[in-house]
Amino acid sequence: MQLSQEDRISPQEKSSGTNGLAILAIVAVVALSAGGYYYLSGNEKTEEPQIIAPVVIPDPVPAEPLETEAVPEPEVVVVTPEPEPVAEVEPVPEPEPLPALANSDKYVHQQVTAVADGMEIEPLLIEDNVIRQFVVFVDNLAQGELARKVSPLKSPSTSFTVSDIANKTYINPDSYHRYDLYADFLASLNDEQLGKTFKEATPLLNEAFAELGYSKTSFNERMQQAIEVMLDAPIIEQPIELDGVSVNYQFVDPKLEALPNAQKLMIRMGPENSRKVKSALRKLQKQLN
Repeated sequence: MQLSQEDRISPQEKSSGTNGLAILAIVAVVALSAGGYYYLSGNEKTEEPQIIAPVVIPDPVPAEPLETEAVPEPEVVVVTPEPEPVAEVEPVPEPEPLPALANSDKYVHQQVTAVADGMEIEPLLIEDNVIRQFVVFVDNLAQGELARKVSPLKSPSTSFTVSDIANKTYINPDSYHRYDLYADFLASLNDEQLGKTFKEATPLLNEAFAELGYSKTSFNERMQQAIEVMLDAPIIEQPIELDGVSVNYQFVDPKLEALPNAQKLMIRMGPENSRKVKSALRKLQKQLN
């Protein structure tokens, strides 16, 4: 079909139409963009705000606990400490009542045997009136005298001997051994036991001492005086020269001869026995203080 002139679109018009379509497309895009803008900004149309119901968050339901095996609580064991054993205190036996002075010999022998601790000293004790004779003997010792007749101990069984050397007479050192048993007995005594025995017998000793007529001094004081006399005796190490015959021997040294008879007895015991006796006397002295 042949188109009329009117039907033809001139190039100018075609170009104009194309531009127009492009413009319309741009306007549409802008309009859509603008619409979206106004919708979001609310300037074009005010929308009623939507009331959004608050979201209620339910309280968390506690999860059921896991089933676990019951663990038994530990048993509390109360330990009661056992009381410490109380050491049984053995009752101290009361001392036996002292016998009468007139009947005290058996008691004295028992006490001496006990403190002797096995030593054969009893045969040396006199049999009768031991307490009375001991008190008289101590009273004489305190005055420096040696009362042999009232000694509570028997005299040594062996005799006193001398040695003649170069026309001089000396004490034979073997004579010192006559007193070994006496010195060993005193040296072996337990000082505490000795003091205890002495104190237990004190009432008897005081009674016998009172018979001598003393009223201003006690037997304990007299015993202390006797001990001091014996402790003052010198110990002689060198040979001791004698002068005289038999029982009438005298010390050639005038200082020794001038000593009390009680101290001369200590010299005749010899230096070793003299030391033993003095040691025992010092121990007894401490117990009496």
